[in-house]
Amino acid sequence: MLVVLLIILLIASILGYIVISSVPSLLHTPLMSGMNALSGITVLGSLAIYATAPAGLRFWALLAVVLAMINVVGGFWVTGRMLKMFKKGKAKEVLRDDRL
Repeated sequence: MLVVLLIILLIASILGYIVISSVPSLLHTPLMSGMNALSGITVLGSLAIYATAPAGLRFWALLAVVLAMINVVGGFWVTGRMLKMFKKGKAKEVLRDDRL
């Protein structure tokens, strides 16, 4: 079972690197919401691994769930900050205060 989990981790790491490195830098901002959805899929995958992991590996599976959730929350936080940049008036003042 450990070998299968390590193979899944290796394949996911390689595919993630290939996908992210092939996206031009101009498209990173518009694709942020799509990446948040993919991060949600990562959370589901890590939960599935946690549910099937043997007792000795549950800690690592739980760590995968926590790290995936940090990625989702951080992605939505960054998206919110980007959307504030396009609003007029009071939202721009809040954005300026965030930078201090």
